[in-house]
Amino acid sequence: MKEARGFFKNIIKLIKKPEMRILPGQLAFFIVMSLIPTIALIGTIASSLSLSPNALSVSIGDSVPKEIADIIKGLIGGQGLNFNIIVFFISAFILASNGTHSMIITSNEIYKITPRDIISRRLKAIIMIFLMVVLYFTLFLIPIFGDSLFKILKIFVTDYTTLEFFYNMFQVLKYPFVISILYFIIKLLYVIAPDKQIPSHTTTKGAIFTTIGWIIATEIYAFYIKRFSTYSIFYGSISNLLILLIWVYILSYIFVLGMGINASIYEENNKTIEISTSNN
Repeated sequence: MKEARGFFKNIIKLIKKPEMRILPGQLAFFIVMSLIPTIALIGTIASSLSLSPNALSVSIGDSVPKEIADIIKGLIGGQGLNFNIIVFFISAFILASNGTHSMIITSNEIYKITPRDIISRRLKAIIMIFLMVVLYFTLFLIPIFGDSLFKILKIFVTDYTTLEFFYNMFQVLKYPFVISILYFIIKLLYVIAPDKQIPSHTTTKGAIFTTIGWIIATEIYAFYIKRFSTYSIFYGSISNLLILLIWVYILSYIFVLGMGINASIYEENNKTIEISTSNN
């Protein structure tokens, strides 16, 4: 109980910091910029794997609020891979790395780390973009890819009882699996984002907080949009875009807050080591 009180006091302390008024907005802007090419890439690869664009749209609709899903669905081209598309995505990935580059800058600010040279940060940002693509793939493609796989197996398998058993197991386990991958990638981003080696164990609480926070915040925001939102009255045709921006800002705020939790644990860990060293 005492530990829980201390945890929430720490969160309130972090929220009051000036960085929390600036960094989430900066991060959200560049994440939106990176969202467009990565979602378009998912649509293209899904088409190359002969996955139905309609099934992908349904999966996206189940994962995010409806108004946000409407925007993302419009980015799914399903044109297949060719030379022009590959060239487009290489350049788009470089531009999209602004999102993960912003994560690096944000983490350096929170951890009070002197940044590395720009080339090292850009290379790391591109690697982190691939992690974001895996994250999007997990959220949007795993559910429909599994369903498509079982439909194919029905053609070749005669033991429908066993197949039905594994299909039911997949339905039960796919969302815990997706959440586990979500947690793992968030934790990995927290570890590699700062321009300094950060012990993995100091990022666990922040990663758990962010994973749970993203899920709860998305559900609450979806409920709010469905029941109470009046954005369309004031903003008309751009209301869906505004809803997307606010959703990404909320997720970015939680992400930065989780990073702040990790930085506090990292600082306490270093103090403990220093005290132990001085005593010896």
